[in-house]
Amino acid sequence: MSRKVAFYTLGCKLNYSETSTIGRQFNKAGFNTVDFTDTPDVYLINTCSVTENADKKCRKVVKEALKYSPNAYILIVGCYAQLKPKEISEIPGVDMVLGAAEKFQIIDYLTDLTKNPKALVYNQPIAEATQFNASYSYGDRTRTFLKVQDGCDYSCTFCTIPLARGASRSDTVESVVKQAEEIAASGVKEIVLTGVNIGDFGIRNGNREDKFFDLVKALDNVEGIERIRISSIEPNLLSNEIIEFVAQSKRFVPHFHIPLQSGSNKILSLMRRRYKRELYVERVAKIKEVMPDCCIGVDVIVGFPGETREDFIDTYDFLKGLDISYLHVFTYSERENTVAAEMPGSVPGSQRADRSKMLHILSEKKRRAFYESQLGKQSQVLFEADQKDGLMHGFTPNYVKVQAKYDPVLVNELKWIKLESISPAGDVEISEATEVLVH
Repeated sequence: MSRKVAFYTLGCKLNYSETSTIGRQFNKAGFNTVDFTDTPDVYLINTCSVTENADKKCRKVVKEALKYSPNAYILIVGCYAQLKPKEISEIPGVDMVLGAAEKFQIIDYLTDLTKNPKALVYNQPIAEATQFNASYSYGDRTRTFLKVQDGCDYSCTFCTIPLARGASRSDTVESVVKQAEEIAASGVKEIVLTGVNIGDFGIRNGNREDKFFDLVKALDNVEGIERIRISSIEPNLLSNEIIEFVAQSKRFVPHFHIPLQSGSNKILSLMRRRYKRELYVERVAKIKEVMPDCCIGVDVIVGFPGETREDFIDTYDFLKGLDISYLHVFTYSERENTVAAEMPGSVPGSQRADRSKMLHILSEKKRRAFYESQLGKQSQVLFEADQKDGLMHGFTPNYVKVQAKYDPVLVNELKWIKLESISPAGDVEISEATEVLVH
């Protein structure tokens, strides 16, 4: 009887692409992938450590896993596993912890599934994690997350990612194109490019050999893929040539997610970000000049050490005045071994929560205003396999979430539709009469 494995992923799209790749290694080794609740023999939990909450989530997932399969062998990988291997090894039920350099050789470490009284830890210093391991997610028929870059050479004062993933390194353009062609052959219609700092693509063995723009141009010629989406790119790395290319591209969609983190130049300096807010204004203006309907998402952190009420209002007003579409709001949490954790001017938790709430409300207003600006227009929607209350969803190229009556024939299909109204849930609604309107 073959052994069963279940996977649980915390954190970012990059983690999802890596979990999927590790999952294929398990399948080749004779494991069957099953649901979390289907009494697996092995659980693999891929962790995040961007916030303190992610650490707590890891503990909770382990506890839940043991409820469903008390004798299961529990493996922990990911950023938290690299940063806090000893801490994780002491969580009751954990059997093995693998660091960043070890996780892609997981089958080599899994020689037997005997549970030991003490967890096994294989965790080299992060400086040893120099190899780029290609990954992409598989199984969601609609879209695939394709990893093109890993690690980061930046030194933002709040961030543990360089400690968890090491220096910036990339795949080759040729290899990424080959993977994109494999993905296209599987029937997937959309690729989301992912990495830690994908705008820094092109570094191999410590040397810059390509630019992200080189990759963008090459991927635009991959036949069979309808859409390519850039997951997130730093404003200082989002060049005008990239913006202009996307505007006339065959496959890259008009959607950028651009981390800001703060609208206050004082706080940006304390964070050691590599730009000022004036550059961000230029990037947004350029995008809207050549792609008026482009969706722009923004990452922002509230409650950073030294952020006064005035600094926050400065950020709020800055964001309010920008022609952006939505926000991802993060409440600052202290992380060990970061410069920010030792900075003066800690913001009380209640103030962090209040500021987060204000920005979440602003985000909803921005999203609704963006959706309203799209009503009456025709667009192509890629429908997904989800079904809830007789409804299904899909996204336009510029990331408007569209709701339609469920029809299995529409799954993974691109259909021209007219954006008609906004539902109580905040999605754009379309009627049956227009959902298959073809140009």
